[in-house]
Amino acid sequence: MKLPDPGLYRTHKPYPGHESAIPQGALVYIGTPKNGGLPFVVRPGQNRHNRWFWGEPTVPLRATSWSDGLLKLPTEGFYTLPREVKFDGGGRWLEHAIVQLGYNEEGRGIIFVAEQHEGEERNVLTFSDRGRIVEDELLFKLRWAPILPVSPAGDA
Repeated sequence: MKLPDPGLYRTHKPYPGHESAIPQGALVYIGTPKNGGLPFVVRPGQNRHNRWFWGEPTVPLRATSWSDGLLKLPTEGFYTLPREVKFDGGGRWLEHAIVQLGYNEEGRGIIFVAEQHEGEERNVLTFSDRGRIVEDELLFKLRWAPILPVSPAGDA
């Protein structure tokens, strides 16, 4: 019995017995419990800073044939553009621009370009809460940009 690896997926068919909770064309996370139980499927719960935090309830992954219809998605995070992206109506993002990858509830990739605001005292990049949906062809060509997460002083 081959189960999918933990990660983000887009569904291509509803989950049997849970069709309304996990429909076709949905972003899901497949995980494994820390106690070693059955893998589970869960839909997004809350989005903060262009990242999903997973909701309840989780559904045990028992219908292994259902997982054949899943599309594995790149991890949310920071990437660079592999090519220039031009927009209808004008505007463009340059090749190698730093972007944040997120998803909508349908599992469509959304990219948010990094911005450096003039007059900002701190040397930081910011990302808008409004991005652009990208086609899968570009989604799967994004290049991972390993940006170091740093916790505020005093957090352990």
